[in-house]
Amino acid sequence: MFIRKRAALVVANPLGDAYRLGVLGFGILGPIEALYDGTPLQLGGPRRRSTLALLLLNANRVLSIDQLADALYAGRPPVTAVTQVHRQVSELRKVLGSKAIRTQASGYLINVPRGQLDLFHFEELVSDAAEAMSRSDAARAARLLKEALALWRGDALGDLGGEEPFVSHTRRLEELRLTTQERLAEAELALGRHPEVAAELERLVAGHPLRESLRALQMLALYRSGRQAEALEVFRKARTELVDQFGIEPGSALRAMERAILRQDSTLELEPSGTDEPQAILLVASRDDAFDELLPFVQPLAASRELILARLTAEEDELASAAASAKAHCRRFSDGARTAVFTSSDWVDDATRLADSYAAQLVLVDAAERIDGEHLPDELAALLDRSAADIGIVVGAPRVSGEIFIPFGGGEHDWAALELATWLAAAAGTELVLVGTGSDRQSGRRDASRLLAHAALAAQRLAGVSTRPLLAPPSADGLCNAVEPAVAVIIGLTENWRSTGIGDARRALVAAGAPLVIVHRGPRPGGLAPNESRTRFSWTLDYSQAE
Repeated sequence: MFIRKRAALVVANPLGDAYRLGVLGFGILGPIEALYDGTPLQLGGPRRRSTLALLLLNANRVLSIDQLADALYAGRPPVTAVTQVHRQVSELRKVLGSKAIRTQASGYLINVPRGQLDLFHFEELVSDAAEAMSRSDAARAARLLKEALALWRGDALGDLGGEEPFVSHTRRLEELRLTTQERLAEAELALGRHPEVAAELERLVAGHPLRESLRALQMLALYRSGRQAEALEVFRKARTELVDQFGIEPGSALRAMERAILRQDSTLELEPSGTDEPQAILLVASRDDAFDELLPFVQPLAASRELILARLTAEEDELASAAASAKAHCRRFSDGARTAVFTSSDWVDDATRLADSYAAQLVLVDAAERIDGEHLPDELAALLDRSAADIGIVVGAPRVSGEIFIPFGGGEHDWAALELATWLAAAAGTELVLVGTGSDRQSGRRDASRLLAHAALAAQRLAGVSTRPLLAPPSADGLCNAVEPAVAVIIGLTENWRSTGIGDARRALVAAGAPLVIVHRGPRPGGLAPNESRTRFSWTLDYSQAE
């Protein structure tokens, strides 16, 4: 049972009494469930279950009513959406208790202590296992990881997982499970359980044939089991599948494992497998010349991150020219860049599959269609919904000189934009200009300098970049004038993008011809996240970390 700490909450008694004190617990590692002293509660219909799922995915954080309505109605909320959200929350309170969901000025918050959500318990166990491995206590690590994986009751979010608001969250949760299975394999390899691990990895690889880190562990397990030829066959099969499906060669970690096995390197004997992959950035171009727009934004990062250049074409007769274009752009880099060129009838699905296979922290796409309309183009909106990684939408190309500017309002996607802007500023050795709104005497609204200070502290602490605050008049024209000298403008997407598109401020920047990257935050931790966040559901720069 995942409930560790028995906290007294006033909840509805499912067994008959109107109210009494009891322990309320929740589960999302499988079908959505709420438990009262271990007894499942009847949550009601799909919309009510979806509302609870959205609140639990943002446990202990305020979720605005607009965000709830936007997600529940797939970006097309009816005029009664706000009323419907209030109704769903009211019905949930009847089941969970009046104090389970708190009303805040801007929305709702479900208060869940650490021991009362299976995901929290899962993360705690995985964290303890990582600490045990750092002390070379592989036996304890393996035991804790098995306990963590035993919390899963099926597919993440159960029957809700395939619905539009939950697709990216499901991908992230399932990735956590797979990463934890990899960590368990590493711990058991350290204990000498090579044949057992080889058999389990064969099953995992069958379900995730393009995940190179699994293949590398499988090769190591087979080699340590005295099955060198089979280990090398794993590499050959992986290479064939990668080339056939994506036109891409295996990554450096998998190639290094093959070389080590061929020379029977002594470091393979009960040593760490070294399968950690470099942080990857995936560039997906809609046309051959789109790489000219995408690459300048991330070229400074090539020294520290792997770049994967993907060109997905709709027609077979475009394949040769697309491959030639991708290879020509790849030659800009002395090392680390790879290309994947293939035909695709569903580029959104193929792009997200590529990003998942190579654990990309960022997917960069060009604005293939106009993005300044009332709504985002359907395919782009689908990509934002499905991707576990952050998405950067590139509009135009960076200027020759200048500083990196980031208009910052403290929203969820603004923090993701800050991550990318900090990467770029650190790699280029330039100053990061944080842009906020000035005060408005007429309304009495103060300026945004305090918020900019939080962002500056976070960026300085995490990447050591120099920052400078800049206050602009609170208008679209004021913002455009403020960022005019920027070499690049990195800005977060508005939180209500499903119903409002990119928002008025970003439309003004597009119209002004600013060299723009609009960033959407995905559930996967970003590139500034600490290493341990690979086994946590979400990681966001926030005020507490900044201070």
